[in-house]
Amino acid sequence: MDPLMVGLLALGATLILLALRVPIAAALGLAAAVGIFIIFSWRPGMDFNPAVAWRPTLSLLANSPYSFIASFNLATVPLFILMGHLAYEAGFTTDIYRAARLWLARIRGGVAMASVLGCGGFSAITGSSVACAAAMGRIAIPEMLRFGYSKSLATGSVAIGGTLGSLIPPSILFILYGIFTEQSIARLFMAAIVPGLLSLAAYLIVIAIWVRRNPAAAPDPGEEITAAERWRALGKCWSIIVLFAVVIGGIYVGLFTPSQAAGIGAYAALFLGLILGRLSLKGIISALRETVFQSSMIFAIAVAGKIYVSFISLTGLSSFIANWIEVSGASMLLVLAIIVLMYLLLGMFLDPIGIILLTLPLTIPIVESYGLSLIWFGVVVIKLLEIGLVTPPIGLNVFVIKSIVGERIRLETIFVGIGAFLLAEVVVLGMILGIPALSLWLPGMM
Repeated sequence: MDPLMVGLLALGATLILLALRVPIAAALGLAAAVGIFIIFSWRPGMDFNPAVAWRPTLSLLANSPYSFIASFNLATVPLFILMGHLAYEAGFTTDIYRAARLWLARIRGGVAMASVLGCGGFSAITGSSVACAAAMGRIAIPEMLRFGYSKSLATGSVAIGGTLGSLIPPSILFILYGIFTEQSIARLFMAAIVPGLLSLAAYLIVIAIWVRRNPAAAPDPGEEITAAERWRALGKCWSIIVLFAVVIGGIYVGLFTPSQAAGIGAYAALFLGLILGRLSLKGIISALRETVFQSSMIFAIAVAGKIYVSFISLTGLSSFIANWIEVSGASMLLVLAIIVLMYLLLGMFLDPIGIILLTLPLTIPIVESYGLSLIWFGVVVIKLLEIGLVTPPIGLNVFVIKSIVGERIRLETIFVGIGAFLLAEVVVLGMILGIPALSLWLPGMM
């Protein structure tokens, strides 16, 4: 059978498996393994021999995952996850939220703004949007409801703030993107800082407009907070600032590679937690357990994605699509619009890691054919995946928040709270697409 036809059939089969809710790792790995078997087993003029038919497939399945897992860069993933969980167990991530809440207490909607700022601070030391939404949801949502905030504003602000974990470095998605596209992870981290800050600012503006138009959505907490309390709370944030400065600052000035920075960051979080007496043995064990669980899940998907990428390369499907677009004479803007719509559509139904591994073999050759920067494109892709995390019908962050609030708040109420923020996301996405310098300026200064 023609390898190109096998590639097209396998792509369709993968989408069907994902629509049937088959786990992403299983869907990618199964489609790739069967496709490779067909390519090497049924060739024109060759007799089918069951005794040797599986050898090429088994060889690829044995060697490709090992060579991928043995990559030094991949060690960055569990180390950054560990750093984030150690900081959470030590209470460092809560400090930023508490400080922001006290400083913004006199502003209408200040608790919701503090929740978004807390998400931004949490994102600066962990690369998981879901973990960010889960952690801040347990802290901030009950407090907003206690102060009489509307349910949609309370849940929507935390759900959208959690998406910053995908964009603000260190981001697990950027690490995987860099590994699969062979781009500098350090430059990808730097490229995400300005768009990440723009997103955070956009969320704060949405909250300010929301409470101005509907004051009942955010009543005045009526708290009397002294200047001493504010400065005391701000002083407790030094640990999180040190972690971010060591990791991101060290990468920016060239002191560390991302892998080294991840190891140093994890050690620094452990050291600070112990000397400050805020990290117990139980907390360390909990952080290690969560790190193993999340890393195993990510590695399973990544290994299956690596096999899938090798399979797509064998079929020549990505080259065929790139050549077809070139022959068709489609403009760059049209192609980008199609890619954006594809990611937005997939983001409504699939996990971000699965989307990256499913689409990169097809989109990267197209982007390269137009001479576009893969660093800039990486920021665009992660921003699109960030939007997908809160887009109905399946927004992972929304369902994480729903699991926290239980039956107290309807799922539809959370999605209503997301609506206004999605408009801001479209504006920020347009700025990233229209002004590549927003993403490329900081890496160019390295």
